[in-house]
Amino acid sequence: MKKLFVLISALFLMCSLFAQNGPEITFKETNHDFGNIPFKGNGSYDFVFVNTGNEPLILSQPKSSCGCTVPEWPKQPILPGESNCIKVTYKNTDRPGNFNKYVTVFSNAVVNKEIKLHIKGTIEPQPTDAAPLKMESVGSPVNKNN
Repeated sequence: MKKLFVLISALFLMCSLFAQNGPEITFKETNHDFGNIPFKGNGSYDFVFVNTGNEPLILSQPKSSCGCTVPEWPKQPILPGESNCIKVTYKNTDRPGNFNKYVTVFSNAVVNKEIKLHIKGTIEPQPTDAAPLKMESVGSPVNKNN
């Protein structure tokens, strides 16, 4: 019985030593496909995450792959169990065609210190207005008979 108690105690001590302590960030998803976005339309998405660790999570300034991809992030610490979001906006919605961008999120997480959030989609071409019809000339507005 004494040996079993010592074995269980040693096993518990080893597990507690290897258990991760600290903040941890877990995203619901790290990829978002906007599909088709109308020309000059909205290109924003909220990436939801949870602090699944046991200490406050602190995010530092995320870096985007280009100036057209703009992240907004919580500046205050996220307590264990709390959730929040990082809003990623694609701003060049007046340039038709495909895009594939990312934002790198930096944090004090124990395991995932850097995570990339990916966005992609297609900006539709600018709508073309129908050109006005050319009216046929019916002659001078001045009466030539007078």
